[in-house]
Amino acid sequence: MENEMKIRAETLNRFIDMHTVSVRCSGDTAHAAAAARGASIPRRLTLVLGLSIFFIFFTGPAAATHCQSSPATGLDWSGCNKSRIMLGNANLEGANLSSANFTQTDLRSANLKSANLQKTKLVRASLAGANAEKANFARVEGHRASFVGMAAEGASFANAELQRADFSDAGLTGANFEKAELGRAKFAGAKLKDTRFSFANLARAGFSGAIIEGPIAFDRSILFLTRFEGVDLSAATGLLQAQIDIACGNSATKLPPGLSIPTTWPCGFD
Repeated sequence: MENEMKIRAETLNRFIDMHTVSVRCSGDTAHAAAAARGASIPRRLTLVLGLSIFFIFFTGPAAATHCQSSPATGLDWSGCNKSRIMLGNANLEGANLSSANFTQTDLRSANLKSANLQKTKLVRASLAGANAEKANFARVEGHRASFVGMAAEGASFANAELQRADFSDAGLTGANFEKAELGRAKFAGAKLKDTRFSFANLARAGFSGAIIEGPIAFDRSILFLTRFEGVDLSAATGLLQAQIDIACGNSATKLPPGLSIPTTWPCGFD
């Protein structure tokens, strides 16, 4: 580290010396006259450029040092680019992965328990079979991400962008999807209990085959053409008839007391 700092300091000094010589040796008469009237200008320019080089040399590489660490519990990969790499079975329990880029990354069967993935990019990433209990996925960008079979009990997906994400067979007891974008997301076989979809956009999402083991909240959620064929919604809370009227189900769908099956069921799809 000492040698690296010395090399960087010498590089900075050489840059300043070269810039000073270039200013003094300029053959431009007008420029020389201007320099004579305000000699402080080139000095200020040298100082500004020098400080810029100093910042690049001394803070740039240092700021990325934490991104070079190997997977480990509690590590800090915040803001790091980890896209398109293999991290299957990695132990990242309690890790800070906020604002990192995991686009198309393989995180299958990874340990993400209690990890912070807030604002992380998970576009087309695979977290199939991962353990993400109590993990924070708030505000993630996870279009077409795979969460198949993931254990996400108590996890938060609040305000997340999860269009076409696949949560099939996932454990989602106590999970929070408030205000999440879940258009065309899949929940077939997912275990739902105390799961919150309040204010979420579930347009064309598929719940057919989901296992609802307790109350789930749908207050003010968008259920346009949401698929509930054969789903037991009798324990669902916050549902209004207006939401059911634009959703899709069939005669096997069970509704909470006070709600009735629309005459438009079953829905026709192309």
